[in-house]
Amino acid sequence: MTSMYLDLIRIRFLMMLAYRVNYYSGIVIYAVNIGAYFFFWHAIYGDQEAIRGFTLAQMTTYVAVTWMARAFYFNNLDREIANEVRDGSVAIQFIRPYNYLLVKLFQGFGEGLFRLLLFMTPGLVVVCLIFPIELPRDPVVWLLYAVMLVFSFIINAELNLLTGMGAFYIENVDGLLRMKRVFIDLFSGVLVPIALFPGWLAALSEWLPFQAIAYLPSAVFTGRSTGDEALAAIGLQAAWAVVLIIPIMLMWRAARKRLFVQGG
Repeated sequence: MTSMYLDLIRIRFLMMLAYRVNYYSGIVIYAVNIGAYFFFWHAIYGDQEAIRGFTLAQMTTYVAVTWMARAFYFNNLDREIANEVRDGSVAIQFIRPYNYLLVKLFQGFGEGLFRLLLFMTPGLVVVCLIFPIELPRDPVVWLLYAVMLVFSFIINAELNLLTGMGAFYIENVDGLLRMKRVFIDLFSGVLVPIALFPGWLAALSEWLPFQAIAYLPSAVFTGRSTGDEALAAIGLQAAWAVVLIIPIMLMWRAARKRLFVQGG
């Protein structure tokens, strides 16, 4: 059974190879996007050396790493689930000898590995050649960041599973999917670092799982969180990864009892 789930990673990876040109062009698009943020923050900083503890070099590194990491943990599992509920094919998944949610999780991980190797890694090399990015020299930081990146994928995938299962209850979940994406990009710190949020909004963000997706890993990578703070950040990610399993299982159990399809 385990080998079957591992094969799902390989199959999804090979499927993504058919569209690799899209990801090569995506590197250029992400580089342009990072460049826009670089000049945006450069104008904001002006003659200031730091804003809320962020130097311009740290901010540039934060933006580049955050956007490139997004390429790894981003997936469309929620939309895939919604489409399968809409066309009725999810009913077939119920009678097959595997866990439907685990299948989606491993398929998403296969896609993430593809993006990591053919998008995130070469993309980071490209932006490092163009913009003044300070990469950490301590191998421990790279190791911690790699672990946190895996947790980022898990937490984001769990949120996608929850959102996708909304299709069992709502006939059209397009608005829900868009709202979820906006919330993740905003409260995860992709658009603006959480350290720059107003006090009340930063406090609210600490009670949400979104910061564990992008802000905490990037804070460790840029050197804002070190030592015990970095370990505490990993602990928080692990906690959210476990906590989110509870609503997923409850929602999945209820969803299977009220399945109706629109096209099947």
